Amino acid sequence: MKNSYTVIGLSTGIIRPGDPFVDRIIESAKAAAGGFCDGDVLVLAETAVATAEGHVIHLDAVTPSSRAEELAKKHHMDPRTVEVVLAESDDIVGGIPGFLLCMKQGTLLPNAGVDASNAPPGCIVPLPKDPDASAKRIRREIESRCSVSVGVLVIDSRTHAMRLGCSGVAIGCSGIDSVIDDRGRSDLFGRKLEVTKRAVADNIASAAELVMGEADECTPAVIVRGLGMPIGDQEGVGTIDADECLFMGVFRRGRQE
Repeated sequence: MKNSYTVIGLSTGIIRPGDPFVDRIIESAKAAAGGFCDGDVLVLAETAVATAEGHVIHLDAVTPSSRAEELAKKHHMDPRTVEVVLAESDDIVGGIPGFLLCMKQGTLLPNAGVDASNAPPGCIVPLPKDPDASAKRIRREIESRCSVSVGVLVIDSRTHAMRLGCSGVAIGCSGIDSVIDDRGRSDLFGRKLEVTKRAVADNIASAAELVMGEADECTPAVIVRGLGMPIGDQEGVGTIDADECLFMGVFRRGRQE
C-alpha cells in the first residue's frame, strides 16, 4: 500500500428505507471527488446501508419475551430493544448497564450492533442482514455504472477492551483483502515476524470514521483514494474462533475455572 492517501466524505442527506442509496453515493462522489476512480475504496456506515435496505424496526411493534424483560431489568434497558438484541445475537456473553455483550457473525459487539443513533424516532436499526453481500452488491453496481474497479467496506464503530471511545471496524468487505499477512517479513532488526497480521479493513474503517462522524454530519459514505491496494473478487472480513481470541479465550477459561 502507498504511504499517502486521501479520505473524501460523501454527503448523502438523510437515508430512509427504500431510498436509492447507490444513486445518492454516485451523485455525491461526482460532486466531491469528480466521480469514482480505479482503486478507490468506498466505505459505508452500516446504519445507512441497513436503513436503505429497509432493515428498520419500530419499537411499538415489538413484544418483549420474559427473558428480554429479565435482562432489561438487570441491565437497565428497554425490554423491546433487548428483545431485538436477542433476536440478532448468536449468544449473550454478559452485560453492563445499557448494553449487552453479544456474539454475532463471528465477532463480539455491544447490543449485537442494534443502534438507535441515526435511526428514525421510535425505531432502532440492526446491522445489515448480510454485510458482505451488501458490500458485494453495491460494489458490482458501482463498477457496472461507473466503469471502474473499486473495493467496498461496510463499517461499524466499536469500543475496545479497556479503552475509552470508539473506532471503526469493518463488518462487510468486497473487492479487497480485509487482512494482510505480514508473517515472514523482517522487522527493523532482521527478526522474522511470526504472528503479525494487519487488519487493513479495520484500519481503513477508522480513517473513514474521522470524516464520517457519529452525529448529524449526514456523511455515511467515504472514498479512500490512493491506497494502491489490489482490487479483485476478494470477499469477507477475517474472523477467528472465540477460543483463539485473547479476550474471549481468557474470559471463557475464567468462567470454566
